[in-house]
Amino acid sequence: MNGVRLTGIAGWEDSRDLVADEIEAVREVPQATARYAPGAQVRIRDEQWLVKKVSNTRHDGWMLEVTGVSPFVRGTDAVFYEKLEKPSGIEVLDPRKTRLVADDSPNHRRARLYLEAAIRKTALPQTEHGLALADSFLMDKQTHQLRPAELALSAQNPQPRILIADVVGLGKTLEIGLLLAELIRRGRGERILVVTPAHVLEQFQRELWTRFSIPLIRLDSTGIQRIQQDIPAGRNPFAYFKRSIISVDTLKSDVYAHHLGSTNWDAVVIDESHNLVNRGTRNNALAKLLARRTDALLLASATPHNGNAESFAELIALLDEAAIANPSNYDVKNLEHLYIRRTKTSGEVRDSLKGAWADRGPSLSVEARATSKEDAVLEELASRWLPRDRTVDSASAHQLFPYTLFKSFLSSHRALRETIGSRLRTLTRAETPSETERAALADLDHLAAQIGDADSSKLAKLVAVLKELEVGPGSTRRVVVFSERIATLKWLAEVVPAQLGFPRGGSDDKNKPWLGYGGVVQVMHGEATGEDEQKKIVEKFGLRDDPARILFTGDVASEGVNLHQQCNQLIHYDLPWSLIRIEQRNGRIDRYGQQQPPEFRALVLTSDIEWREDEETSEILPLDDRLVGAKLLRREEEAHKIEGSAEAVTGLYRAQEEDNRLTRDLLAGRTVETSIRQSRQGSAGFLANLLGNVGAKPDNAEVPLATVPSVFESTAAYFDEALRHICPTRPEDDLALRRDEDGTIAFEPPTDLRYRFKALPKSYLDEQGILPTSARPGRLRITFSKKLAEQRLRAARDSSTTLWPNVSYVSDVHPVLDWVTDKALASVRHDEAFVMAYTPHEHLDGPVFLVQGIYSNALGRPTVVEWMAVLGLPDRPEVVPMNAEFLELCGVGPRMPGRATPQDRDGLQRLVPQAVEEAERYLVLRENEYAERIDRVLEPYSRRVRQWQQEALFAAGRGGEHGVRLTASRRETLISSLRTSGAPMLRLLAVLEPLSAVGGTTR
Repeated sequence: MNGVRLTGIAGWEDSRDLVADEIEAVREVPQATARYAPGAQVRIRDEQWLVKKVSNTRHDGWMLEVTGVSPFVRGTDAVFYEKLEKPSGIEVLDPRKTRLVADDSPNHRRARLYLEAAIRKTALPQTEHGLALADSFLMDKQTHQLRPAELALSAQNPQPRILIADVVGLGKTLEIGLLLAELIRRGRGERILVVTPAHVLEQFQRELWTRFSIPLIRLDSTGIQRIQQDIPAGRNPFAYFKRSIISVDTLKSDVYAHHLGSTNWDAVVIDESHNLVNRGTRNNALAKLLARRTDALLLASATPHNGNAESFAELIALLDEAAIANPSNYDVKNLEHLYIRRTKTSGEVRDSLKGAWADRGPSLSVEARATSKEDAVLEELASRWLPRDRTVDSASAHQLFPYTLFKSFLSSHRALRETIGSRLRTLTRAETPSETERAALADLDHLAAQIGDADSSKLAKLVAVLKELEVGPGSTRRVVVFSERIATLKWLAEVVPAQLGFPRGGSDDKNKPWLGYGGVVQVMHGEATGEDEQKKIVEKFGLRDDPARILFTGDVASEGVNLHQQCNQLIHYDLPWSLIRIEQRNGRIDRYGQQQPPEFRALVLTSDIEWREDEETSEILPLDDRLVGAKLLRREEEAHKIEGSAEAVTGLYRAQEEDNRLTRDLLAGRTVETSIRQSRQGSAGFLANLLGNVGAKPDNAEVPLATVPSVFESTAAYFDEALRHICPTRPEDDLALRRDEDGTIAFEPPTDLRYRFKALPKSYLDEQGILPTSARPGRLRITFSKKLAEQRLRAARDSSTTLWPNVSYVSDVHPVLDWVTDKALASVRHDEAFVMAYTPHEHLDGPVFLVQGIYSNALGRPTVVEWMAVLGLPDRPEVVPMNAEFLELCGVGPRMPGRATPQDRDGLQRLVPQAVEEAERYLVLRENEYAERIDRVLEPYSRRVRQWQQEALFAAGRGGEHGVRLTASRRETLISSLRTSGAPMLRLLAVLEPLSAVGGTTR
């Protein structure tokens, strides 16, 4: 296999290794003629194989990924290299020598199955830009969720590479799943790698399986153990598990790192991709490596840039390294083919979401008047740490630390004491500790220590609000409570349940006393809650019958986590000093699929302690939560209604930067309003354009759909016919198959089908009883009914044990369909074609030869696929499209007459070479037309690369010429590899013989 091997993480940080990788990558793969295509059958080593994927390698010629068809290798997956198979080689069907065979199955079932299977197994060509599976999944067909796939597969993109930057909650996971399924249908999704934050691994995996039928093996800590059990030591796990999901941190571990440089993917998905842009980091090096090792690249982020032009250019370069010539100065309008972003203010989004996402409720500030002991702490902060008179020095020489104390106290007295203790330990280790600061800290700690639970006004107000919301024993109400401080989270989890009347019982864990309330309270934060525990907590909170009622969580849950299934109430116990973070928190319950209006509350500590004069209004500002938190809460609500998103309000685009900027401005005497205004004015304004509605189409603009022939009325009908063919007697006997009235189909999966489910969690397979045990056979439950599948999905959420539904929805990329398709294709030899009888009529009365023609590019992917019907042989040959209308005209379907023996097989056999030659002539005459069609796609991009090279050479100067030319050469090589290479490959699929009153037996 071509490619550069990377020996370890250390190599990622060595620029010499990266340059070597780039030089190697630009070497051209031999531009050989593609003689193979996915869906074709070949003979290798005296066995018959079905081609699943074709790739051209640098040294070993064509690489064929195949699955066995002939009895000895049936169901076996293998990889063969053309040059390594000599002298016997890989035998390719000469379509002129195709042997015609009879089909004595009822209504020509075998022939129809074979024809349908060939259609389904043939990858959609490069020239097909329409969506083929838009309505095939367990999701509402929301037009805005089809747009990313439309853009990625459009004529604008030689490779399917885009950034999906929709705001929080619009359904990026669904958009990713739909695009991955389309890539699979195009033969460009055999190897998939999904990279997500650790705590959403199972959530992402579950969504892609339950809604799209795409199984991904989860390579977390449990997955690593499974690898060690299932594959030989040292073997590349990505070769064994072709579709995987993994966290960034795990992917960088020694278990996987040395395999990355020798692995190619068809598609890589990186969620929360804004974490990749910092040059010199391991995350950035990892992203660059993955970008070079994959064809399709899908980046997802609701916060796609940090306000820095170079950082955003770094992200875009992962998608197309020839998109931006000067990373410091570029026009974002020239990048709209590479990213898409919509907010709820987009008309198309707003119309799509009617009934699918409840309107957002209010954001309420709940004031908690400070008690006398809390006032004493605020007075101490105002007099010694944040002195009212700016000419007076603070007790700390560290400029920002007093605000750290202030924010800690706004969280809780427990958090304040922890911050004080941490600072004292730091001072103890210092060479010249400040005795003034140490003494001030001791005094502040003494005041904070006087505050007990009964003296906390926010605790009292939180309990009152929870009671008002009817959270308590006997109620099903759920609430998410956010806090920035772990000390606050733990304290609240200890004291709140009892005040709400929840009875204790069970665990006596001193470190986690809230466990004694029987699961009513859950606590999640990033410091001590492991990956597995976080996933379990999120899952429990989404199950209706689970006892969980209150989730106390930190900002580890503010990105990517779904908390909306059973909850529409969120409380900010303390408010972050960042609009972005507030919006991210709110987005956990304010997202696609929310059935109830999400409501938000923030506890705001108020006091009469006077602090400083507002420079603009001359009003006296209080030192309490009204200073910052309450104002940010209101501004986030306004941003949601007006701008559709909060990221661009300050022009900083990163939560921590917002926090730091605001703190510095407060030190300088500015107000929140002034800080936001000046921050936005000083930001990179052109980047703010990225955060509007980019890629939103005019209302009612149609999404282009692919046209693919079919000989069955539905996927379910195809599956039913295939099962009847697969089973020697009947499915009810051979597979113990049972059909329930609600649409459930249950049967015992054979070994070769169970093998296809190995990517799913073993816990899921055991839980659903799919795998056999010593006590019982395995049982697979599927359905083609969206209504039933949605009911079962809701039922899973309403359970107390699992979010995985007990019935699997069958989309067009489901493993069970792949299984029956392979079985159908194996029903004839690679050098045979069925003869079917049809009823002639005035428009059609002679033999019809159904032929497939495929042009491929240098990568072995189809550029053009033609389904042809050859008529009028031998005297008046004509080639017409074999589309759905033509098949219907011939009556190809479950009610076709059928005939056990062809009436004139010898005569038809003599016409086979002529039929193939007529089809080939049809293709060759249109070769220029096909080339022009492909050039219309590639030439604009080639012009962009040439223009980019000129601009980049000017911007880079003499020292950067080599890198620019290397990049341009690499992109031109890609363009060249996408053009059609060589002669077409043809395959005779079937022959239709007109039915007459004499000869043969009618069935």
